[in-house]
Amino acid sequence: MSSPIRSCPELRIAVLACALAPTVASAASEASPPVPLPFETCRTDLIAWAASQAVPQGLAEAQLGSLTSDPEVLAATTSQGEFVRPLWDYIEASITPARIEAGRAKLADQAETFAAIEARYGVDRHILAAFWGVESSFGAVLDNPAVVKPVVRSLATLACGDPARAPYWRNELSAALQILAWNQAPLERMPGGLTGSWAGAMGHTQFMPSVYQRDAVDFDGDSKRDIWTSVPDALASTANYLRAHGWKPGEGWGSEALLPDGFDAALADETTPRTLTAWRALGVRPARPAAFPDEAAEATLILPAGIRGPAFLLRPNFAVILRYNTALAYALTVALLSDRLRGDPGLVCDWPRGDRVLTGDERRDLQTRLTERGFATGGVDGKIGPKTRAALRAFQGSIGLPADGYADPALLERIRGGPSTETQPK
Repeated sequence: MSSPIRSCPELRIAVLACALAPTVASAASEASPPVPLPFETCRTDLIAWAASQAVPQGLAEAQLGSLTSDPEVLAATTSQGEFVRPLWDYIEASITPARIEAGRAKLADQAETFAAIEARYGVDRHILAAFWGVESSFGAVLDNPAVVKPVVRSLATLACGDPARAPYWRNELSAALQILAWNQAPLERMPGGLTGSWAGAMGHTQFMPSVYQRDAVDFDGDSKRDIWTSVPDALASTANYLRAHGWKPGEGWGSEALLPDGFDAALADETTPRTLTAWRALGVRPARPAAFPDEAAEATLILPAGIRGPAFLLRPNFAVILRYNTALAYALTVALLSDRLRGDPGLVCDWPRGDRVLTGDERRDLQTRLTERGFATGGVDGKIGPKTRAALRAFQGSIGLPADGYADPALLERIRGGPSTETQPK
């Protein structure tokens, strides 16, 4: 006999995201952030670095020698929407009626291209269209001068102004210069030179330069891997990336899940796969049954908004989406937009409206206090990722709360309350 499915009242939620930058071992061992070098000094070092990475010296000097830092790029590093906005705000800003309509039109207009890419790579067209829509509004932002920036200048700015991640930015800068040196990009079609986002991501589906070098393909047969002006090349390159990172043809990303009343939130630990049969035995069923044609299919369960919010059964392909961008908000947006483009309705359980989320300082305080109590968060970075949610579940379970890994102001106050009766982890 099946368990009754719970309702979905309003709830509280914290911003949820996987860590983008490397985490710190512990709060106690945090060091002062490195101080950036003056841009002119750093720029000289970058020219030498690029030359050591198979970039012709003359090209490196021509591209970097007279550059100035871009202050808008540095400002953007602290305002990434998928890390600082409430989860539901980020998702709903990307999954709008206008974007759904535009995406369905693109699927119709480019039907032959999508069919050919599906046949070659085995990646569902609706997933590809969702990436395209989230990354560039189906190419619309590529014509927006307020958004598009010179890739070399952006990456040089980050390599010099973000010393904590300088090795990553330097590698991407050298990859961008190699693209220019080897005449890989269709510069004749881009009068402004190599263009991309503030972080150097390029083209319709926003490939970083190193990803372009590894995964971009020429699908339209013109001998150029053109992710900027060729929709077939951009979409096929994305499909090639996804397949190379483990996308399983014929499987979806998962589905929203409906939970029974009294469900044990600790079972939604994000890491334990169970077959659909096993989940059904626990009273869990997919809101979209078509997403699980095989009862033996395995999925993990996640509660990104806690026990009272939407729940999701995630197939292995969802982890591949996360490889594209490690933010949970981003991956859910792509997944849910693909469903809407397919014609499926929206979520059964709604997101909270008007709820206050933890600030960055509060999230760091929460991580620090959890670590001090012996609940390892994997570092203090202000981003509530899988390790912090696991620490939250352990803390909640130790004081008799539903162990859903959900951080809100009330739970932060419990953690701030000093020694209590909880059992410390062993």
